Amino acid sequence: MLTECIEALSINPDGVYVDVTFGGGGHSLAILENLREGKLIAFDQDDDAKQQAENIQSRSFTFCQTNFRYMKQYLKLNGVTQVDGILADLGISSHQIDSPERGFSTRFEGPLDMRMDRTRKQTAATLLNEYSEEDLHRIFGMYGELKNARTAAKAVTIARSQKPLTTTLELKYALQDIAPRGKEHKYFAQVFQALRIEVNAEMKALEDFLHQCGEVLKPGGRLVVMSYHSLEDRMVKNYINTGKVFGALEKDFYGNPIKPFQAINRKPIEASENEIEENKRARSAKLRIAERL
Repeated sequence: MLTECIEALSINPDGVYVDVTFGGGGHSLAILENLREGKLIAFDQDDDAKQQAENIQSRSFTFCQTNFRYMKQYLKLNGVTQVDGILADLGISSHQIDSPERGFSTRFEGPLDMRMDRTRKQTAATLLNEYSEEDLHRIFGMYGELKNARTAAKAVTIARSQKPLTTTLELKYALQDIAPRGKEHKYFAQVFQALRIEVNAEMKALEDFLHQCGEVLKPGGRLVVMSYHSLEDRMVKNYINTGKVFGALEKDFYGNPIKPFQAINRKPIEASENEIEENKRARSAKLRIAERL
């Protein structure tokens, strides 16, 4: 949904914009095409993304290799306190999925890594082999939305008691008997999603990032967020509607709502059938747009 994202930003050619999930650089390049005297600051913690960013030769472009939860801090380091638009595509990049050595994909055998930032110590293997059965149950249920999360946690603890889990294939083998017949691929994708979210502390990073958006966006500025699972989308929706990722809307003494944003689209924009045919990963994408009050 590249076109929808760029249109949603309503770009001022002389404005300042932030792409907090640079990835392969597609969104950033499209934003730069719409700038004249403006500026784009992009964020990504991944080494591969940094290499991609080095290919962009533009005076308008600045790349920050860090997690987007530090957006405000790094904007300040670059002399920026307020911006005209922020874009976040919360999906994992195609390059990461297609690199077996990263361990993100259910399609390839690779190490159980899943770190976005490879300087972090905890990998998916560490988590699977050291977390308690109760904690595994929690993350499989909360982040993977597995209906048999408790059974999956038990299966992992039995498998690791015989031999530590180190590869993606070993994990799939440990769970193959409890995966729903005919829906194995979706099931393993949910398991991998849960592990990736926990390894990278994605929910906490998203919460930290969202709360900074109200502080750095100018009045009239746009927040554009594309999410890929219900937990993310719920947090984004709550923040846009109430100014908090959790909790109810607050009101002032006169009963006026206290919130930084107004939703532009009440229902999330979803990918067209044609786009889903070209890119199966787009089928779960939900795009929300908000304007700073």
